[in-house]
Amino acid sequence: MFRLFAHTRCCLQVKWALQRPLRPVPFPAVVQQSSFSTDSVHHPTQTVSSWPKDVGILALEVYFPSQYVDQVELEKYDGVDAGKYTVGLGQKQMGFCAAHEDINSLCLTVVQRLVERSHLSWDSIGRLEVGTETIIDKSKAVKTVLMQLFEDSGNTDIEGIDTTNACYGGTASLFNSADWMESSSWDGRYALVVCGDIAVYATGNARPTGGAGAVAMLVGPDAPLALERGLRGTHMEHVYDFYKPDLASEYPMVDGQLSIQCYFRALDRCYATYRKKIENQWQKAGINKQCTLEDFQFMIFHTPFCKLVQKSLARVLLNDFLSSSKPDTESGIYKGLQDFSNVKLEDTYSSKEVDKAFQKASMELFSQKTQPSLFLSARNGNMYTPSVYGCLASLLAQYSAQQLAGSRIGVFSYGSGLAASMFSLKVSQNSAPGSPLEKLVSSLSDLQARLDSRQCVSPEKFADIMKLREDTHHLVDHTPHGSKEDLFPGTWYLERVDDKNRRKYARKPV
Repeated sequence: MFRLFAHTRCCLQVKWALQRPLRPVPFPAVVQQSSFSTDSVHHPTQTVSSWPKDVGILALEVYFPSQYVDQVELEKYDGVDAGKYTVGLGQKQMGFCAAHEDINSLCLTVVQRLVERSHLSWDSIGRLEVGTETIIDKSKAVKTVLMQLFEDSGNTDIEGIDTTNACYGGTASLFNSADWMESSSWDGRYALVVCGDIAVYATGNARPTGGAGAVAMLVGPDAPLALERGLRGTHMEHVYDFYKPDLASEYPMVDGQLSIQCYFRALDRCYATYRKKIENQWQKAGINKQCTLEDFQFMIFHTPFCKLVQKSLARVLLNDFLSSSKPDTESGIYKGLQDFSNVKLEDTYSSKEVDKAFQKASMELFSQKTQPSLFLSARNGNMYTPSVYGCLASLLAQYSAQQLAGSRIGVFSYGSGLAASMFSLKVSQNSAPGSPLEKLVSSLSDLQARLDSRQCVSPEKFADIMKLREDTHHLVDHTPHGSKEDLFPGTWYLERVDDKNRRKYARKPV
């Protein structure tokens, strides 16, 4: 069906910075720009060996707003008990957008940054897919807005479109892009996966769980973060835990307790399916063992709020405990858990006793495998579709290539309604200076500096900006409120909405 092009190696540089360039980050190209011709594509009978090797993430860019509100100050402003947001939710800060940033501007920013800082040719992208639940047009896709970035190159042969289901769209886009690359449709070019959302809530107890941001991922073969083939556990069902039926409002309808129950149920089902698949692979290789948390060096989760993730890691341990034929409750990690040997998973969703016991038992595992991934989430909040990939960026930013090399990263992605998957990324063994892994890791080393450069806004001003956004986001023949001076250099913003609801964007100079 297809044969890989002969790979021509060239230096593509990734420079990640807020206002200044950093050292270049090269990674291998898929093909030369001049190779994009149907004359050079051959279609022999497909064999397993003809699949591109190690399809996965080559480069990753994160965008988050330049303004945030402090959660301690927000607790005081809202008149709630101290620690309700910071301890109960595990949140420190929350990023937010004024009215002159929308889903299109966020995605324009993150895509342009990735392509320019990677020194990619716009011609080298053959697929672009956007995962988002922030819908501002019931017909026109965000992807079509992004096509203006390709105009000068003349590249219009780009597959992919928007994918929507709550916070799951980014993962669906990643899967689709990898599947495209492993199919007869692949023409040798890169895929670009974009996840972006603005999470805003009406005044009340859900507002502190908001956030905003976008992630762009360059997908290709020979990746330092390879998707492990055949290892996806998926669970989908029909439920109204979180949904947005009012198309005139940015605010969702949320059943908080039901949503947490659905999240845990999906986690249980996805983990069970993932384990079954990896154990089947091991058996075929002559390995007879049970998959547990110990087989993942790191585990990252979709993060509505950080405390839920700590509970989720504990729940994975609960799954391991219940599936073990003879768990040692006298010593080790299961010590003292004998009273829970006969519980049923479906009876434990709201059990404080089970939750407390397994959080305690998994405390060290959480610290080692998951807590480092919450760095961005704790300081920016829930980004919806980019959430779990922001966790991936956080993880890469806090370890060296040598520490990450050869590890398996478990990934749990969840979108209300619901759609969920667990999959894994295998990190390259090559961590040498100049390797794709080393360059990817070093490119994210400025994440904390970028977060520290944001502007802290008072809760009073934050509330005013949110009210103004609520009152004006649907207006036509309108110039949105917000100053471009508040934005990071190189950020796209909504300049004008005309009398026919057409949106015009501009970019703040770098």
